[in-house]
Amino acid sequence: MPLFTPRESLDYHSMGRKGKLEVVPAKPCTTQKHLSMAYSPGVANSCLEIARDPDQVFSYTNKGNLVAVISNGTAVLGLGNIGPLAAKPVMEGKGVLFKAFADIDVYDLNINQSDPEKFIQWVKMVEPTFGGINLEDIKAPECFEIEETLIREMDIPVFHDDQHGTAIISGAGLLNALEITGKNIQDIKMVVSGGGAAAISCCRFYVSMGLPAENIFMYDTRGLIHQGRSDLNPYKKQFAQANDAGSIKDTLKGADVFIGLSVKDLLNRDMVRSMARPAIIFAMANPDPEISYHEAKAADPECIMGTGRSDFPNQVNNVSGFPFIFRGALDVRARGINEDMKLAAARSLAALAKEPVPEEILEAYGVGEMSFGPDYVIPKPLDPRIVEWEAPAVARAAVQSGLARTGIDMDSYQQSLKTRMAESQKRIREFIRSYSLNF
Repeated sequence: MPLFTPRESLDYHSMGRKGKLEVVPAKPCTTQKHLSMAYSPGVANSCLEIARDPDQVFSYTNKGNLVAVISNGTAVLGLGNIGPLAAKPVMEGKGVLFKAFADIDVYDLNINQSDPEKFIQWVKMVEPTFGGINLEDIKAPECFEIEETLIREMDIPVFHDDQHGTAIISGAGLLNALEITGKNIQDIKMVVSGGGAAAISCCRFYVSMGLPAENIFMYDTRGLIHQGRSDLNPYKKQFAQANDAGSIKDTLKGADVFIGLSVKDLLNRDMVRSMARPAIIFAMANPDPEISYHEAKAADPECIMGTGRSDFPNQVNNVSGFPFIFRGALDVRARGINEDMKLAAARSLAALAKEPVPEEILEAYGVGEMSFGPDYVIPKPLDPRIVEWEAPAVARAAVQSGLARTGIDMDSYQQSLKTRMAESQKRIREFIRSYSLNF
């Protein structure tokens, strides 16, 4: 049964102040003295300090806690190329998640520009304002060129969540699924349905985890990606098999892992039964997976099944990644987000899934028990401990890999995050209560 009706969703976005985000002063402005310090003439003092020492921008402005969520609306969720105006509700929603889960402020920027070179130039021009750039809902293959160029030419973290978010969260689940099933990542056979940005980035990430690229059988809408095809872009060519091995049904025979980022109802019970048991199935098509949880379990009761849905075990949800990755990167003033930081994020999530689950999380999900095993290989997205595990892991990796501008006391950092989030949640509750809105 749906959690809400379309009308309820529209009311949520339109009631009270329109939309989901608002700019709120962080300093008082109720007296003449406040006004004089906030703007002219007092603001000149901080301007001159920054002109003298650019690093002071982190002391006197919000740059160090401000992320731009930027999209041109060319690949919005499952809606396709609906343009930047129609994409704005999604970008506002992303801002809500950044604030609610990691106390990061966001401006959403919806850009009317589909030309990659012009888009790149525009994003580079706003670098002085932001501590990080979260690219969102940009179609492939342009998204690869855009992100790679911006990472190379900007001096702040740039992260395309549509690529790396699913990769990192599913990678965490894969680590634990392999441990439970006793399989070695270097030996497994993986079949992937989908050849877009998410699928390609997932496979790149799995390779960085130790999976040989030749063990990946990737399918797009035209079939298996193999070297005999003349229609492959450079990103798909990375995963081209030497020969055409046939259909998904053919290659699933004996496969250890299925990764789905395509369309619903692609798999059936017989295809699951043909896999090497226990099968690992991450069917992440939204809103309906390539095979339902119940169908997969009926075919292989011991399989480890994950989807993008919250109403089944092992939800692969990007909100378990991007807020905390940026939190860790911002807190050490990182110049970027590299593979070490992404791997650290995945490993921290995998490790957290092995910890005892607090009663408050069980109550939030309406269950009596939750423990590491086939139906719990990824922490729940609403687990408040994620920020305390993932952000420090990312920050530590940034420091160790040389991307951090500043160090951090890791012993106290975890506790400071817990305190920060408690204070942030209190402010958000008080703010919402002030409008007397009941959603």
